[in-house]
Amino acid sequence: MAKTIITVAPTGAFPTKEHNPAVPLTPREIADDVYACWQAGAAIAHLHMRDDEGRGCMDKHRFAETVGLIRDRCDIALNLTTSGDLAATDEARMEHLPLLQPELASYDAGSMNWMHKTLFVNHPAFLERLGAVMAENGIRPEIEVFDAGMLYNALHYMKSGVLSAPGYFQFVLGAAGGTMATVENLVYLKSLLPPGSHWSAFGIGAGHLPILYATIALGGHIRVGMEDNVLYAKGRLAKSNAEFVARAARLIGEANNEVATPADARTILALNTCAVR
Repeated sequence: MAKTIITVAPTGAFPTKEHNPAVPLTPREIADDVYACWQAGAAIAHLHMRDDEGRGCMDKHRFAETVGLIRDRCDIALNLTTSGDLAATDEARMEHLPLLQPELASYDAGSMNWMHKTLFVNHPAFLERLGAVMAENGIRPEIEVFDAGMLYNALHYMKSGVLSAPGYFQFVLGAAGGTMATVENLVYLKSLLPPGSHWSAFGIGAGHLPILYATIALGGHIRVGMEDNVLYAKGRLAKSNAEFVARAARLIGEANNEVATPADARTILALNTCAVR
């Protein structure tokens, strides 16, 4: 059977406990949540940090505390964000990577109008430096694609040697300012991938389930979690991130695929196992 990787994104930079009381915010809450998601079948955890007021931040000390708590309990592969605070400096977005050497980190392959209110800036100079930092530390870029232009940017960086092929692409569908979460858009983006690429996808908000179903059907890996969606069903808040993971695991089984373990994910994506403690 094919093996499908479940990534859980438990926190993000924006959802609060007012949106859903189960959103984890502190290092301990995030670590406990990730452990439960690992037990439910998640192979990768995509981590954001929050400050004392619950705002997204790039505090390397909070990353270090959270990563330590997780690695003490389970072998889930870790994917650390490089875009948890729109006001962070380029240095702040990268300094936790050499310190913690996660298996993966996000690589947002272009700039966009974020939520129709502000800018999400990923300057070419930053992307070149970020690619170098990841390569120097054996970290696999998770190339986040919010629209087709970002995918073409990533292909440019592969040709120029900033990124290595085959890439691991994460299609982010439904962000305000990016490509809408439709199955047609997912199929189009998948059609642009170079042969041999690995890919995953998720839909934000109401697009969560259609993109989840379609991604499994199309042979991709999947991402779930409260970073992207706080509702389990229409009108019903998710009880936990593990609830999302458990549903994804059931759907993978119903599709006659196998839920990938962290060890499977490391093999499939050629991750650096030296990062595992």
